[in-house]
Formats: sequence, C-alpha cells, structure tokens
Amino acid sequence: MRGKQAPKRDIKADAKFNSVLVSRLINNVMMHGKKETARNLVYVALEELAKKTKLDAVDALEKAFENVKPKVEVRSRRVGGANLQVPVPVNAYRQDSLAIRWILEAARAGRKDTEFSVSLARELFSAFNKEGSAFKKKEEVFRMAEANKAFAQFA
Repeated sequence: MRGKQAPKRDIKADAKFNSVLVSRLINNVMMHGKKETARNLVYVALEELAKKTKLDAVDALEKAFENVKPKVEVRSRRVGGANLQVPVPVNAYRQDSLAIRWILEAARAGRKDTEFSVSLARELFSAFNKEGSAFKKKEEVFRMAEANKAFAQFA
C-alpha cells in the first residue's frame, strides 16, 4: 500500500431511530447522492418490517442483520505456488458491511415487479426468519470456511 490509509469516519446516527446501523443502511441504499430518497425507502421498509414482526423496527433490523453476519470467511493466500482459500475470522465492522451488502444485493435482485422498499422489507423479514438469499450467502461462506479448515494454519 502506498501512503497512509484513510481514517474511518464516524457515521452519525439517523434522526428518526437514532441508530448508526440504520444510517449505514441508508448510505448503502443511496445512489447518485439522493439521500432523502434512500432515507424514505429505508423508513418505509422498516415500518413494513415492524408490522410483520410485531417488534420495534430497529430491534427487528438488528436481529435480521445478526442472522446474516458472517463469523468467518475465506481469503486467498498464495503458499508455495498454490492459491489456498484460508478461513479467517471477520471483524465486527466488516460483518456489518457484508450483511448490509448481501441484503441489498438480494433486495435489488428480487425487485423486478415491486418497489424497492417492498423488496427490501421482504428481504429483511426473510433474514429475520433465517431464510432468503442473504442468509443463504452467509451459509455458503461458512461452508467454504469449514471445507478449507485444514488451511487455517496459514492465516
């Protein structure tokens, strides 16, 4: 790496729920600098999630993300001329980032016929119930790490 690594910026909690996680979700939903549009989409999806789960919106969101967060992942490592998939633990910030990314990918893929907020609410509810595309992605990453447990000493 050249130069210094850019410092992590503190993200302010959102105004409605006072949650940094909701704020990070809004920032990841945002496209082309349209933050107000992203905020409205996320809030509608959270209201829908709260109705379905009969819990507080932020609690339901945190439970959904907790179900999707990966604990281990595989990283490529070159050892003796061979590229090995080495399982490594995932730090907390990256766990959140991967969970947000996977849920949004699944929501964007499944919105051919519906609005994005409806698709996002559906995917969050699926994650809350430990099912859906994002949860399958987490399981797939975990299976890869389990399969390559023999290379753990190269981490």
